[in-house]
Parts: sequence; structure tokens; C-alpha cells
Amino acid sequence: MAEFSSKVLIIGSGPAGYTAGIYAARAGLKPVLVSGNQPGGQLTITSEIENFPGFPEPINGSELMQRMREQAANVGVEIVDDIITEVDFSKRPFVCNSENCNIFSGETLIIATGAAARWLGLESEKKFLGFGVSGCATCDGFFYRNRDVAVVGGGSTAVDEALYLTNFARSVTLIHRRDELRADKTLQERLFANKKIKVEWNSVVDEVMGTENPRGVTGKKKKNVKTDSLSELKVDGVFIAIGHHPNTELFKGLLELDAEGYIKTAADSCKTNIPGIFAAGDVQMPKFRQAIVAAGTGCIAALEAEKYLSEL
Repeated sequence: MAEFSSKVLIIGSGPAGYTAGIYAARAGLKPVLVSGNQPGGQLTITSEIENFPGFPEPINGSELMQRMREQAANVGVEIVDDIITEVDFSKRPFVCNSENCNIFSGETLIIATGAAARWLGLESEKKFLGFGVSGCATCDGFFYRNRDVAVVGGGSTAVDEALYLTNFARSVTLIHRRDELRADKTLQERLFANKKIKVEWNSVVDEVMGTENPRGVTGKKKKNVKTDSLSELKVDGVFIAIGHHPNTELFKGLLELDAEGYIKTAADSCKTNIPGIFAAGDVQMPKFRQAIVAAGTGCIAALEAEKYLSEL
């Protein structure tokens, strides 16, 4: 067990968390950043990023996050790979306990816990999670070289994962419950132009099929939402990409949340309903879900924390 105290404590390590750390460190506040259960956040499951300023060539999401981490460490952010499991916001300094039995305290707190992938809720999905069912193409795509896979979803994340998987898979089938995609138009153009990808419209996954020994996916049953007819599709892997939910379970009853669980902040600000606590990134800005937006709010949160401390 160890104790960490700082003027600025940051929970989360995506673009928002790292940027907040960089700005707080450059202000001489010696921030401590707790990385959480997905170091680098959701961006680590993104393949090629072409719209982050400063990179004329596409960059892999994991590489971008690693560079942000290194930059944060270089300017003085103390990064601790741990997971916060309990918080006390009743008084300052705010205190957080971790999975590794560490105690973190901060005169101010920046929450940048982001959002996590949603699942279909099928028993068969849970059964084969990690054995052919995945929520991260970047993490697991390599294991499906020259195999057939399916991606479930119709947004930009689903299309991006389908495109990424074509680097490894023999074929990719995109399963979408509607008859048109919600993804970015540029991504759609790339999807429809890729001969490895086919789209199953108006369809949902009814069951993931597989073997017990060895455990693994062999296919899935899909249902047409218009006709209710069932059919089987033979695939070796199923990637779920149907959206996200905010990682705010820890803060329920403590911070003001909206109907979907995202942290409410003041207009044009990262201030929460508790003075000295700020929220940045997808955990409070779900509308755009872009790395550059998350990084921007991380900057705002750090500047507001610095101002809050100076006015005490």
C-alpha cells in the first residue's frame, strides 16, 4: 500500500486525462494521474487516425496514446497504473482508494474516466467473451488472420473496426439493424469500396454459436428485424461495436449526472456541482466523441483547477 497526495489528482488516461496532466504539470502543480482499467482509453481500439492535428500521416490510436503518456511523464506527471474503486468527496482534500490498496488524495480532482463499450446482453455473448467475442478489433484483430469475422453496429466505431479488421481477416460482415449507417461519410465511402466487406442490413445477432472444447466461436444466428426470419452466418470471431456508456458508477449519488449517466458540468466549463472537482472528455462531452475534443476539455479542466487553487 502506498499513499499519493497532490494538488491535482487525475482519474483516467485517455486524451483528456493526459492533456490535463500535461497542463497541470507545466503549471507546477505536480499532478498524479491514475490510469484506470484501460490505459489510453477508447482511442486504443482505433486503428488509423487522420484527423488529429500534428500528424500529416495516419497514426495508430495506441501509438498516439503512448506518445501522450510519454509526453505527460516527461513534463512531470506521476502516472500510477491502478484502478480507483472508492471515492470520498465529503471534504478536501478529496480521497480515493484503489484496487491495489493505494490511497490517493488531491486538493482538486479531474475526472477523465471516459466511456466503455456496450454489449448485446446475450448469454452466448458472455460465454464466448474472450473466446471469439471481442469489443476491441485493435486488441484482437491479429488473431483472425485469414479468417472470417463479423462486426455488429452501424456507427463510426463499427465501420472503423470493420475497416481495421480487413488488414487481417479474409472477410468482414457488418451486421446493422437499420437500412443505413450512422457513420462518418468518409468512413462509409471506404467501407463500401472495400471488397472484403459486406453489409447485412436490417439484422441483429440472435445468438453466438461455438464449441465447448476447445471453446471458440464458429458462427452466429442473425434475425431479420423486418421478417423475423433466422439465418446462420459462419464466422470465427464477432466484434461488438454498438456504442458506449459513461464510466461514472463510482460517482452516482455524489456528482450530478444526466439521464444517461454522463457528468453534468457548467456551461462552457468543466466544473461539476462540487467545487474543486472537474470532469473532462467523453465522461462529460459525449456529443462529439473525438480525441481532439477530449484533449481540449482536459486542457480546460487543468486551467480551471489551477485557477481554483490560486483563489483558495
